[in-house]
Amino acid sequence: MVRSFFVALPLLLLSAVAAACPLCIGTAARSSSQDLDELPHAVLALPDGQQFRVIDVIKGTSPGTMLTEVVVPDPGPADKALLLVRDDAWPMWVSLGSVSARHAAALRELAAEHPSEADTSAWQRRLDVAIPNLENSDALLAEIAYAESAGAPYAALRAASHLLDARSLRGYVDDQALVARLPLYLLLIGIAGNSHDADVIESKLAAAREAGIATNVSSMLAADLELRGVSRVKWLEDSYLLDPSRTTSEIQAALLALSVQANSGGPIPRERAIEAYRLFMREHKDMAGIVAPDLAAWEYWDAAPEFAALLKANVRLQGDSRAAIVAYLQQSPLRWSE
Repeated sequence: MVRSFFVALPLLLLSAVAAACPLCIGTAARSSSQDLDELPHAVLALPDGQQFRVIDVIKGTSPGTMLTEVVVPDPGPADKALLLVRDDAWPMWVSLGSVSARHAAALRELAAEHPSEADTSAWQRRLDVAIPNLENSDALLAEIAYAESAGAPYAALRAASHLLDARSLRGYVDDQALVARLPLYLLLIGIAGNSHDADVIESKLAAAREAGIATNVSSMLAADLELRGVSRVKWLEDSYLLDPSRTTSEIQAALLALSVQANSGGPIPRERAIEAYRLFMREHKDMAGIVAPDLAAWEYWDAAPEFAALLKANVRLQGDSRAAIVAYLQQSPLRWSE
């Protein structure tokens, strides 16, 4: 799953094709994890007078023993090294923050190129490092571990269930200082939790529906479906897809939770998700294109006549729904032109 919000996506375009779990990707500013991933050079270094002495290479080629051109916004504790990064076009190194040198091996694993969604063994190695370091006392390592876990496909997170500690996750969910990380931790509770956690999540969902808010609802619904199984889809349909009082954002959240489950080999089979999608299309014609990318990715073409009828009837469609329907029809065996 592992695209935190939760941002209400206008379409589920990301859910069918992207490696990262769309439930955990938010709108926060660029992270240290992104810099470590994308920049080609990273080292650990210690201040040495007016210079910085390299003590370990995390990625890229060794720059030599001493560095002189270094930008350090915050030097951090004297007993910790600085994680320095550089692009080939930069004349200087930039500090991402301080971190204990004993984490060099973990940083090397987390700095490696992101594997493809299908490379389960590579994701396993990455999560073997990331998950145990969630909320590590070393804040920079914890930040990077969180971002890497949030960037993992949901299927990879499910496969790493043996690494998850439900008690710790419950503490993270209740910690107000970690509110920005709630989408991932709620999702992981669904993987690692029990019937008590299912009851707690159901209570949180009821409160969210009462308030009419969609914040973190996708993560909670995905966790709820994980814990309660396929029989819970009927409740989701009644509570979100058929309830006229639900907002567009809440409906999108429910659809995204279904999509993530159906795309990850979770307890909700695609056939059941398709049933829910078809129900949604009949009840919310103006938003019907939201599910078109998933249906196309699954090569489910039985919805083509319904989509074509919406376009021919000139139904007023929200957002990018029309473009998604057109893309679906262009891929389908149906011969159709606008």
